[in-house]
Amino acid sequence: MDAVTSSPRRWWALVAIVLSVLTVGFDTTILNVALPTLATALDAGNDDLQWIVNAYVLVFAGLLLPMGALGDRYGRKRLLMGGLAMFAGSSLIAVFADDSAQVIAARALMGVGGAILTPLTMAVLPVLFDDRDRGKAISLLTMGMGLGLPLGPIIGGYLLEHFWWGSIFVINIPVALIALVAVGFLVPESRAAVAKRVDLLGAGLSTLGLVALVYGVIEAPTRGWTDPWVLVGLVGGVVLLGIFVLVERAGAAPMIDLRLFRRPRFAWGTAAGTLASFALFGVLFIIPQYLQAVRGDDALGVGLRLLPLIGGLFVGAPLGERIASVTATRLPVAAGLLIGAVGLGLGARTGVGDGYGPVATWLAVAGAGIGLAITPAMDAVMGALPRDEAGSGTAITMTFRQVAGALGVALLGSLTSAVYRDHLGAAPEAAKRSVAAGVALAARTGDAGLALAARTAFVDAMGTVLLVCAAIGLAGAVLIALFLPNAERRPGAEESVDELTRVA
Repeated sequence: MDAVTSSPRRWWALVAIVLSVLTVGFDTTILNVALPTLATALDAGNDDLQWIVNAYVLVFAGLLLPMGALGDRYGRKRLLMGGLAMFAGSSLIAVFADDSAQVIAARALMGVGGAILTPLTMAVLPVLFDDRDRGKAISLLTMGMGLGLPLGPIIGGYLLEHFWWGSIFVINIPVALIALVAVGFLVPESRAAVAKRVDLLGAGLSTLGLVALVYGVIEAPTRGWTDPWVLVGLVGGVVLLGIFVLVERAGAAPMIDLRLFRRPRFAWGTAAGTLASFALFGVLFIIPQYLQAVRGDDALGVGLRLLPLIGGLFVGAPLGERIASVTATRLPVAAGLLIGAVGLGLGARTGVGDGYGPVATWLAVAGAGIGLAITPAMDAVMGALPRDEAGSGTAITMTFRQVAGALGVALLGSLTSAVYRDHLGAAPEAAKRSVAAGVALAARTGDAGLALAARTAFVDAMGTVLLVCAAIGLAGAVLIALFLPNAERRPGAEESVDELTRVA
């Protein structure tokens, strides 16, 4: 045990890291609440609003892999501080933006900051914590990430009610700056002991491939899966990523070590984290629409009614860590996926006239299951990584989770739309665009029957989506129970593979 992993200061360093992920966490959900306001204030059309969201997603997804590798080479703390500074600076640009184009540009820069912060916040944990405490640190980091989910709508709703639209970006700045100072004082620098050369070809192929793939995925529900641009994105992305894999396997100094997937705990831990993220993205995609369009809750109400999901996550994450510390890792991971599937299955039984009580119950069950699974799954991943490759290895896992989330939202969005349209039958075409459009049309025309039909059709679609997520979670629980092995010695655990220097 070295001086860093035995120092009480490491827990204060974890607070700085949690602040960093919180900066990214609630920014996205705040923005989703603010889109109607931005449409009016900036005279932004639907395409503009879509790109305000997607500019971040595309840059973020495309840069995750190279940013993790750069952190290993040049220093994870250094890049973390740069990412926080970029997030604060781009938020300031957005605050003073005059039109949607400037907001889109600022969001793209935020995507760069998010791509730096997301893998590296996890990658510094093996530097700070030994095998005994790493699971506890991951559970606290998971809870920090989850805290941003309800905070976004709650804070966003309050700011938009009392201030101007730019206030949703102002809130990022003090949080990012506080995290920047905390990281500077509390987190030790770490990097690979033997620095790899920069793999420009690998970085370019992975970035272009992921951007193309994610573009195709997020455009598919709107344009259709057979649209030429969607097909170009999907096929082009897959081809570029295939070339990337071939280049990385053949290269003498690859950006990421694909041999990591030969480690069962890394491979199956990544799979479990991806499945848990898919379930979480599925819930977060469908539930806000249900709460707003079917139940009539405002943005603030949506945030408050997501709290049972986060409460469940707060119970499940530390419980998963404690169970994994005394038994096989597969037990809490498989049990968590199973419990999450049960919660989602209960959600599929929701009726259009149900009160909030049953919804809160199944949200709490699903959140507990996701939390129970994701903490030991990520601990399995981190435990299988050489410290020299903590950044690039974590970036691989985070990339899988983010792409799975984007793909899940696209597929679930298409499924929601198909079931909703089918169950509306002979309703006006304008009402079939979305449940919000259907309810709005019913309000304008005074057609109570259409309002009920739109809400019922959406609840039916929500039930189908949640059943699909439950089935995926159940299949994942079986696979993890069969294939996720017990703990293995981390490569390099007995020798010093990192050069650590403290920067006051």
